[in-house]
Amino acid sequence: MAWGDDGTKIILDSIYEVYKNLGPGLLELVYERALMQELVARGLKARSQVPVRAFYKGNDLGIDYRIDILVEETIVIELKSVEQLLPVHEKQLLTYLKLAHKQLGFLVNFNESYLKKGIKRVVNGFQEPPVDLLNKNEK
Repeated sequence: MAWGDDGTKIILDSIYEVYKNLGPGLLELVYERALMQELVARGLKARSQVPVRAFYKGNDLGIDYRIDILVEETIVIELKSVEQLLPVHEKQLLTYLKLAHKQLGFLVNFNESYLKKGIKRVVNGFQEPPVDLLNKNEK
């Protein structure tokens, strides 16, 4: 399957379908299992609670983090059911993306009265190049 708008649209449609049927306020595990069913029913390969090993300076720390849902081995979905998303939640997803060597993730808070406010797209690897202060042209 080619990713891009088509793949992410299926994922987002699946998230909205789960929200429409279950509403806000349940445990993350309920949304995870329902979303897994929805993604698979739509023909996507999805795995839940995918272990990702943590390394520090090339050394195995012996700790696995768990990705809530990994879709088509490329897109990470991190689920929440909290009062509001915080910057730390986005940082957590970005760290998972880096550890798993993935580029795209969705942070989803199902505990929103308006789900669109609870979905954040997070991209790994698109940082501006550092400014070369030694060769910067002065005006």
